[in-house]
Amino acid sequence: MKRYLFALLLLIGLSPLKAQITNDKPKLVVGIVVDQMRYDYLTRFWDQFENGGFKRLVNDGFTFKNTHFNYVPTYTGPGHASVFTGTTPAYHGIISNSWFNKFEDQFVYCASDPSVQSLGTETRAGEMSPNRMLSTTFADENRLHTQMKGKTIGVALKDRGAILPAGHTANAAYWFNGGTEANWISSTYYMEELPKWVQDFNKSDKAESYLKTWKPLKNIDTYFQSGSDINEFEGGFNGMETASFPYDLKKIAPDNGNYELIKATPFGNDLTAEFAKAAIKGEQLGKDDITDVLTLSFSSTDYVGHNFGVNSKEVQDTYMRLDLAIADVLNYLDETVGAGEYTVFLTADHGAADVPNYLKSKKIPAGNFQDSELIMKLGQFVAEEYDSEELIANISNSQVFFNYSELEKEKVDADELEDKIAHFLLQQDNISRTFTRKQLQSGSFDKGIGSLIENGFNQKRSGDVVYVMDPGYIVFPETGTTHGSGFSYDTHAPLIFFGKGVKKGSTYKEAYINDIAPTISAMLGIAFPNAATGKPLSEMLDK
Repeated sequence: MKRYLFALLLLIGLSPLKAQITNDKPKLVVGIVVDQMRYDYLTRFWDQFENGGFKRLVNDGFTFKNTHFNYVPTYTGPGHASVFTGTTPAYHGIISNSWFNKFEDQFVYCASDPSVQSLGTETRAGEMSPNRMLSTTFADENRLHTQMKGKTIGVALKDRGAILPAGHTANAAYWFNGGTEANWISSTYYMEELPKWVQDFNKSDKAESYLKTWKPLKNIDTYFQSGSDINEFEGGFNGMETASFPYDLKKIAPDNGNYELIKATPFGNDLTAEFAKAAIKGEQLGKDDITDVLTLSFSSTDYVGHNFGVNSKEVQDTYMRLDLAIADVLNYLDETVGAGEYTVFLTADHGAADVPNYLKSKKIPAGNFQDSELIMKLGQFVAEEYDSEELIANISNSQVFFNYSELEKEKVDADELEDKIAHFLLQQDNISRTFTRKQLQSGSFDKGIGSLIENGFNQKRSGDVVYVMDPGYIVFPETGTTHGSGFSYDTHAPLIFFGKGVKKGSTYKEAYINDIAPTISAMLGIAFPNAATGKPLSEMLDK
């Protein structure tokens, strides 16, 4: 029978080897998310990067230059969840970092879980898990596909940046707790005690070594790609008269959260890279032919961006230093896993807006939206229209949540209330669009901002009226900046694939963040995450 099959294969022009499905998979997949990285940081700081970090990824990998988030809101929790689940908040359920839970009548955090205990800290900072995320990640599917033999480890300064990407079946997720402890911690969701390699890292005083002076990596006069070092658009640190170099971190740490301050400097990314390398070694990732997954989020870029803004010298210096940290991780992967034996992708969880006051100084429409005034006005309007102050349960994340028990008691029609509130909101300055639950549940938007809001609208968890501010307007203090909108400065993200199975090249073809997980799944030959709505980006596949 075997001879007959061999002859048949030769007759039709196939060798027995070509007839088989190849199993040439990477030993390790590393998913890198840079928190608050706009796409144009790649091009803007390009000349300041060295050859081993961003330039190596771009020159030897495949870059999608027109990648966007296809939902609102563009926050950290939803961003990390969407990258690794291959879907949007409408399905994975992480509708914000924190949101009003109408069923519990309280705010909930995207990774909070009071049923688990902290590991590595005496505080409650470890009471976290992926329990609020409704779908699997590609790391989950890899675990299932390999009968739980392929490992998954999540690493980030932020708990949500470590937990959500790693998924429900992760061997571990680790995040950094500053304060007076300076420890990498986890929760009993994953294990009963921290592994020895984590305990050893915490005892090494590595974190403490980063409370040093932050000065420009290169001559600051060569930082042509950003604004002046001293300006009126930056926040800065407590204990300093100006937001300008140098920053004596050890001196100002007591006024800035002690070791928590490390997160808000580029050294937080260096610490993350060091811990990631320790995780690769300690967990023996990529040491056999069963694919492992490391999810790695660099969070300090977000802290620095919020504090100093898009156009700051501090942001530029942070990305120049991150470039070196990425090069360090790639070199370590070459040494430990083997060059050509691993696959990396790099993207972001959202972008960021320019500081509105800076834009106004350049005659560009922008501003800081006062949501507290809006909440007061809307409450007064509803109370006058319906003679009740209890119809609205909450207003947050640009959403209005109804109190349905009060609507029933007062015999108020929900559709009518939606329409009246939407109309009222449109009369307010700097609100450009409104969408009602009825509109969003109809699924009638296939493009534009309506489509983005629909993709971010979870029918069970989201509010009843959603409003959109004008471009350039943010809810944030007068200095520094934030994110969250559906405008291009928040949605346009870098996306680079590099390593095994990836060909060199680039494209301007439109891609979406939720395409990443299906692409990695296709590369590994595993099932897509169970709620995936994205598609594989076949342009970059080597085979």
